[in-house]
Amino acid sequence: MREIVVSKSKIRLIQGDITELETDAIVNAANSQLILGGGVAGAIRKKGGPTIQEECNKIGGTFVGGAIITSGGNLKAKHVIHAVGPRMGEGDEDIKLRNATLNSLKVMDEYNLKTIAFPAISTGIFGYPIERCSKVMITAVKEYLNANTQINEVIFCLYTTSDFEVFDKELK
Repeated sequence: MREIVVSKSKIRLIQGDITELETDAIVNAANSQLILGGGVAGAIRKKGGPTIQEECNKIGGTFVGGAIITSGGNLKAKHVIHAVGPRMGEGDEDIKLRNATLNSLKVMDEYNLKTIAFPAISTGIFGYPIERCSKVMITAVKEYLNANTQINEVIFCLYTTSDFEVFDKELK
């Protein structure tokens, strides 16, 4: 575990299963149709139950770089923020990943939530390189926390040791 303080907030790195965290929100690395498929989304669907997908179906979708919120269903987290990251090769990937990160944090502020956990968005089937992901996401979070926010803690929850090490190196 590594932790740094940015303004009045903390950024913390942990290795583990994001669906086991007791936070106000966890972030789902979503697709633009908000269909909970594999990877992080599949784990959220399995543990969170059908309610989350039903809420996503009512919303219908969002743009790449966008973020929407649903309940956490049966998860320990109260909410799921569905952030749509880019697929490698579609163009402007870094900007789209930055927007997905920032829009997730804006949703936190809109709903007056204090703690959030992010996975490494777009690094699974979307093919985004983990090193670029860590740089873009950590930079965006630091910038956001230095502005006016009531967010207390941003956690990056990395599933594998190798992903944790990449984020750890970037956070140092």
